[in-house]
Amino acid sequence: MKETREFLKSLGYPSSDLYDLPTSTKRFPDGAQYRIEIPSVEGPRALQAALEEADRLGVTIHRVSQGSGIMLLTDDEIREMCQICANRGMELSLFVGPRGTWDISAQPFTSSGKVVGLRHEGIDQLVYAIEDLKRGASLGLRGALVADEGLLLLTKEMKKQGILPQNFVVKVSVQMMASNPVSIKLMAELGADTYNVPTALTLPKLAAIRQVIDIPIDIYVEVPDGFGGFIRHYEIPEIIRILSPVYIKFGLRNHPDVYPSGRHLESINMDLCRERVRRAALGMRIIEQYYPEAVMSELGAEGLGVPVIGSFKKSTV
Repeated sequence: MKETREFLKSLGYPSSDLYDLPTSTKRFPDGAQYRIEIPSVEGPRALQAALEEADRLGVTIHRVSQGSGIMLLTDDEIREMCQICANRGMELSLFVGPRGTWDISAQPFTSSGKVVGLRHEGIDQLVYAIEDLKRGASLGLRGALVADEGLLLLTKEMKKQGILPQNFVVKVSVQMMASNPVSIKLMAELGADTYNVPTALTLPKLAAIRQVIDIPIDIYVEVPDGFGGFIRHYEIPEIIRILSPVYIKFGLRNHPDVYPSGRHLESINMDLCRERVRRAALGMRIIEQYYPEAVMSELGAEGLGVPVIGSFKKSTV
């Protein structure tokens, strides 16, 4: 085993999980350690509800993300969400669709096929996903979630060729499920701009991951039931110290499955978003009490995928 650990060290990886929990010296471009993300913000009305609650409770939100997908929003809905976020200097991240569980294959729903997750089966599905990204970018979007390694690599090539803007933030979904320093470093090399780690990783495992990647880590500190249902609020100060730069992500336990969403679920989505923001207020209290010196980004900070109002066309360069 000693030889194997030395082999890993020779390649620049930790030789074990880091039980000493070293403090990360890495930062966002603005020098901050952490940002706040509210997920599952399904459409303009849910977004407005989240921001109204944030203003009421004094919570700063740097990123909102959405799971139903670009393809299930109208152009006007995407433009409206982009405008709202641009006005606040917030990142908007919409999921690429279609994807595994939206496809006709039953495999992602089988007990042994769940590892397929949201990956794209076949080239046609990749074509559809690229079209979704292009449509979002053309409407002002500057951030999207992906959950397929092949699509992740293609986003890198799309940026090189001017098909996507250089400042388009590619956020890898928690459902990619790469779980160790080597596999997550590979995701960064493939094109991930931020990476959402699996929800049940211990602090020593997370510390080892931080040692080998510089991109921001996204981590649920309250986890939807389908991903474990954990509530890790008291760990937030240590998560910030160890994982900086990090997005602290407030999901919600014990809520209904609203994917894919739409007008038929609008009222409940609004209530769910309000409660996620209330949970974020509870998390902020923990930070203020136990790690008051932690530095949070300002809205509009460098590196946020803030939407751009206006059309985007493929670069001629």
